[in-house]
Amino acid sequence: MEKTLRAYKPSDLDALLKLFKETVHTVNARDYTSAQLDAWAPEVLDNNRWQQTLSKNHTIVAEQEGVIIGFADMEDNGYFNRLYVHKDFQGRGVAKLLANALEDHMMQQGLTNIMVTASITARPFFESRGYTVVDKVSSESDGQVLMNFLMVKTVEAEYFVV
Repeated sequence: MEKTLRAYKPSDLDALLKLFKETVHTVNARDYTSAQLDAWAPEVLDNNRWQQTLSKNHTIVAEQEGVIIGFADMEDNGYFNRLYVHKDFQGRGVAKLLANALEDHMMQQGLTNIMVTASITARPFFESRGYTVVDKVSSESDGQVLMNFLMVKTVEAEYFVV
């Protein structure tokens, strides 16, 4: 079954929020407490804020047979904002497909440094892609402290013959 990528549409929001909450509460459960997961992905999210950032950023959606199986977005400055893969599609190359597309897009825009604040769970994925940890960072939400890692990747400029 082929995976396809497409641009984000505002009508995707509900499916993406559901995927985000389910993924955080299952995949990230091995590295964070249930209280931390509730703070990270609460039952009620700020739909307006999500819609604004997903629409403003370069956001792509991965689908398989018409079902959304992942999404990712990157700010214009090269900050990798989100990368989430449906809990039932982990380890099937979806994250790699999304990351490749966003990194390629940034290179085409002339950016060579990409940053991400990766979770404990996502850190190995980003390290495998050449990102290096530059700092441990913690954020607080609903009285819970979440440990993450600020990571940077410098991509080599590729030259295309036209």
